[in-house]
Amino acid sequence: MESGPAIFAGTVFCLFGAALLAWTVTRARQHRPVALGVNRVASTTVAGTVATVALALGAWCFTRL
Repeated sequence: MESGPAIFAGTVFCLFGAALLAWTVTRARQHRPVALGVNRVASTTVAGTVATVALALGAWCFTRL
């Protein structure tokens, strides 16, 4: 019964992290800003870090099953 929330949270974190990482890589390869009105290097770094943390949290949730 307690594994349901861990599966849901892990899936959400992994999907969000993967989508954000794909968005960041796509925008960086096209030499376009990840966030409008922000330095391109800073926004790419922050978005990449957040995506990596989200993927790590998703993996951590799956280890708690």
